[in-house]
Amino acid sequence: MSAVEKSAADEVSAAGASPLVELSGAHVVHKARSGGLFTRDKVYALTGADLVIAPGETVGVVGESGCGKSTLAKVLVGVQRPTEGTVAFRGRDLWAMTPAERRTAVGAGTGMIFQDPSTALNRRLPVRQILRDPLDVHERGTKREREDRVRELMSLVGLPRALTDALPGQLSGGQRQRVAIARALALDPDLVVADEPTSALDVSVRAQILNLLLDLKERLGLALVFVSHDIQTVRRMSDRVITMYLGRIVEEAPADRVTDRARHPYTRALFSATPGLIDPIDPIPLVGPVPSATRPPSGCPFRTRCWKANEVCAEVMPEISGASIPGHRYRCHHPVEEDQSTRDLVTQAASTREPS
Repeated sequence: MSAVEKSAADEVSAAGASPLVELSGAHVVHKARSGGLFTRDKVYALTGADLVIAPGETVGVVGESGCGKSTLAKVLVGVQRPTEGTVAFRGRDLWAMTPAERRTAVGAGTGMIFQDPSTALNRRLPVRQILRDPLDVHERGTKREREDRVRELMSLVGLPRALTDALPGQLSGGQRQRVAIARALALDPDLVVADEPTSALDVSVRAQILNLLLDLKERLGLALVFVSHDIQTVRRMSDRVITMYLGRIVEEAPADRVTDRARHPYTRALFSATPGLIDPIDPIPLVGPVPSATRPPSGCPFRTRCWKANEVCAEVMPEISGASIPGHRYRCHHPVEEDQSTRDLVTQAASTREPS
């Protein structure tokens, strides 16, 4: 366990709870076909992730497309095995378990809500069978008890009993996502990972689903990992916010600090892109696309777009540093000052982009 992760785990222990999930030095590397028939590039989907999830907390994960958010989500629930590093669930190494033990631990202890319910649900099965499947696979209760649990789950997520025999194609988008949420809760898990759970829904339905997730979290005492492009929603829903860039966790901050007290330039740039209506500002300008995950830059991965970067950033990967507030960590050679306003950063970034 790294010093940073140990510090995070100590904070969880100090709060009186053992960590629910711990990632230590987790890497995920995929192989992708390149130009030649027999050559494959390596895709660095997740690099050196250290993360501790405490029981009952909500952790938001933000970042641009391709930054590793979904890969992190899959690693947390045991869907994706890390190439290197460890995933501990309730103190046990998930990938040191036997397959049967892992299925039991992951299946009963975690649930996942996917981005698009129209593809995540088997369109040939009625709602009743979709919700019964986890109970059947894990042999929970008698046949009568499983039917009772199906009705209980439908009531829990606000689905009328009349939809019990409906197929997913007969439901609205919001209703399908409620079925997906109910399925994730079927085995009464301690951790639910929601990967972009509202991005495929109409705007009018999104608030209903978000409010449902928050209500369920409070009523059931769930730990929730909420992955989304909607960074302002993540901030409002979360206790803690993780910022990812090119497969790395670059900042971890309490949600009430992430907008105006974030130390990493990328986090500030992300949140400046969706400012409040009362005191609107221009977004911090970032020049150029996100680099390829097959050939990440040397040193700091953000340096090719950062207005504060210099030679050191190109040569050395910055270590994790801690801010003055517990639970606030970042990876940057030239962090933003805690009291520096985002408006000042907009001006600073714009001036460095002007031709001399």
